[in-house]
Amino acid sequence: MEYASSLQGVLLRKIQKAEQDLLQLKLDYCRFVFGLTHRSEVRVGDQIFQVITVDVDSMAHQADGSYTRPSLSGIPKGEPAQTPPQPLGNQWTLVAAE
Repeated sequence: MEYASSLQGVLLRKIQKAEQDLLQLKLDYCRFVFGLTHRSEVRVGDQIFQVITVDVDSMAHQADGSYTRPSLSGIPKGEPAQTPPQPLGNQWTLVAAE
């Protein structure tokens, strides 16, 4: 029983590490493929938002092996930082840095 318990602990740590690595890889994918960085600005409809969170769990595999755009949440550009973020979905366009 002690061996099984010890093995369970090792496996759980390995799973947690793999999950953390996958999360970081998806964030890197968002940065290099979609151009999303900390506090990126995106256009949704006629409004520009500052990105607050990126939902990497919303990314799905496509037939060609790539991922779909992640869902974002953000605040309207120019609003105070303490403004509650609103969901933006995945139909956004990155605003080029000036």
